[in-house]
Amino acid sequence: MTDSHCPYCALQCAMTLTRDEGSVPPLVVAGREFPTNRGGLCRKGGTSAELLRAPDRLTAPLVRDADGVLREATWEVALDLLADRLRTIAVEHGPDAVAVFGGGGLTNEKAYQLGKFTRIALRSKNIDYNGRFCMASAAAAANRSLGLDRGLPFPVADLDAAHAVLLLGSNVAETMPPFVPHLSGARDAGGLVVVDPRRSATADLTEEGRGMHLQPVPGTDLVVLQALLHVLVAEGLVDEPYLSARTTGWQDLARSVAAWWPERAEQVCGVPADEMRRAARLLAAASPARGGAGAYVLTGRGVEQSRQGTATVTAAINLALALGLVGREGSGYGALTGQGNGQGGREHGQKADQLPGYRSITDPAAREHVAGVWGVDPEDLPGPGLPAVALLQALGRPGGPRALLVHGANPVVSAPRADAVADRLQALDLLVVCDIFPSETSLLADIVLPVTQWAEEEGTMTNLEGRVIRRRAAIDPPAGVVSELWIWSQLARRLGAPGSWSTDPAEVFDELARASAGGRADYSGLSHARLDREPDLHWPCPATDEGQAPHPGTPRALLDRFPTPDGRARFIAVDHVGPAEELRVDAPLFLITGRVLEHYQSGAQTRRVPALLAAQPTPFVEIHPLLAHRLDVEEGEEVELVTARGRVTAPARVTDRVRADTVFMPFHHPGTGSVNRVTNDAVDPISSMPELKVCAVEVRATRAAAPTSAQEAIA
Repeated sequence: MTDSHCPYCALQCAMTLTRDEGSVPPLVVAGREFPTNRGGLCRKGGTSAELLRAPDRLTAPLVRDADGVLREATWEVALDLLADRLRTIAVEHGPDAVAVFGGGGLTNEKAYQLGKFTRIALRSKNIDYNGRFCMASAAAAANRSLGLDRGLPFPVADLDAAHAVLLLGSNVAETMPPFVPHLSGARDAGGLVVVDPRRSATADLTEEGRGMHLQPVPGTDLVVLQALLHVLVAEGLVDEPYLSARTTGWQDLARSVAAWWPERAEQVCGVPADEMRRAARLLAAASPARGGAGAYVLTGRGVEQSRQGTATVTAAINLALALGLVGREGSGYGALTGQGNGQGGREHGQKADQLPGYRSITDPAAREHVAGVWGVDPEDLPGPGLPAVALLQALGRPGGPRALLVHGANPVVSAPRADAVADRLQALDLLVVCDIFPSETSLLADIVLPVTQWAEEEGTMTNLEGRVIRRRAAIDPPAGVVSELWIWSQLARRLGAPGSWSTDPAEVFDELARASAGGRADYSGLSHARLDREPDLHWPCPATDEGQAPHPGTPRALLDRFPTPDGRARFIAVDHVGPAEELRVDAPLFLITGRVLEHYQSGAQTRRVPALLAAQPTPFVEIHPLLAHRLDVEEGEEVELVTARGRVTAPARVTDRVRADTVFMPFHHPGTGSVNRVTNDAVDPISSMPELKVCAVEVRATRAAAPTSAQEAIA
């Protein structure tokens, strides 16, 4: 019996894995008591053991031959070939011609070692990861306003007693179901406020007097937040003593929201003015300043994956600060991290501009510290590279990367404007993919390397609370499957890289801890051995002097002061600019995207679990009954969605869960129903996060007798 954690989302639900050699797969998964999930598991977690013995598991290296066919090779042949190709490309085009694209599902040890490998073995600046699609805007906003990016700077269990929770852009009832019980206090008090243009399963939680569902025009969440803050100012509901003691910039911020009175906001966002007033008063009544039981503001991908994502999260933080919520027990602001190790993945070196410990790669002191741990000259470390969207766009172009190594990601399905991404991948001289299954990205690769998955490896993950947890191996991997730590050590040796390249996750973590020491995300007081003894430690957790008690970790950050130069949180004025694409004659509707209960990210794992695939076998398009009537579309009929980037097709689901001006598609499927083929790759100017969540679209009925477009039907 082995205690471990779920391989999927950042809630990192605790599990017990029991070996059963008589079953296939040879593990039985059961939920384990833990603060995040309290013994519960969602359908994905409950069926996760089936991933371990999927019939198409990769078990040998694959190398594309002269005929263009991927054929099995030995590890020696594959790694010798890879090292030779990497050396040749670096000599001919420079070290930055080799790029790396990582993933938010890699353990902390792998994320750390991948960043180190890129910068001192490949000597390349070009590394980023799919977390740029997940948390970049929330991270940018929190860093500049609060001085710290930790998804939830408090344990998720703190939400239980709150009487109000404002949840924007997150459908937790489907994406992380064990999170829902933590909203019970707010629901019982009638204080759950869900902001979503779609009536999601999470919005349903507000029914029967348990809260409010605000249903804005897609891309206008920022307007809702500005109106809520306007009401607080106008009605004297802000926490004046808190503002004086713990913040700066309040007067300028208050003036900036004066123009967003609720009636004006209603004209832009579509949410009735009275509903916004009621929501603002509800949050204020639960705030500490009014003697309430506690209130929280939480954001998710629905508001962050936008060209104004950083501004929207900043507005959410402004709202929470005005109410005096941040840095107080029982209240706060947080961002719901999506991927299993989205938090740790960005803390320790996968982001284009960061070194371990959440250090800036341009900071001379940070470069000196990390270079000292790595045993290299600080001058030998490259500078910041290209963020994910720009990196993918540059592949194979003059002056851009000629080779790409992909670890734990499937950008052919998950990246915006995915057809263009596939074109760029095919323009490369070399594409290498480490994966557990043949993904849509690996099918384009020149070399595919099979690697271990969750229950076959040791390591650590950092969940959405900043809690550092142990991943433990319960079974051996199939013959021929290795850890990326071994692959990078072998390549580093072949490439003559300096420094040590351990394949022991505990040793790699110890090096990570030293590299992070003194950084914002300080893990220097942690080790595998300590985490095995104390499974409830949150960063920062710095090392202490010999003879002193170990640091207890920081479950609740920001309580005493904000990690800014003056110790105060910063109000930052923002304003609404709207989505990158406006509705137009040939694209008169909004397309929004999201997840469904049964699937995760690009679906590369969940589509291999028979029960999950049977429950949601295909993509679909949610269409409001009024729009369906105008298009003469019936339930189950194929419809075509056309944007400026291409077209996709999927069956229609006629439902009033979406607005009449909006259609919704999940993004888990490849092929003709892969919605990210048509999503927008415009990016936030601060975070470089793409606008995956909303674009302008034309919907066409494919049946010959039907009107050919929504525009014609409306006309």
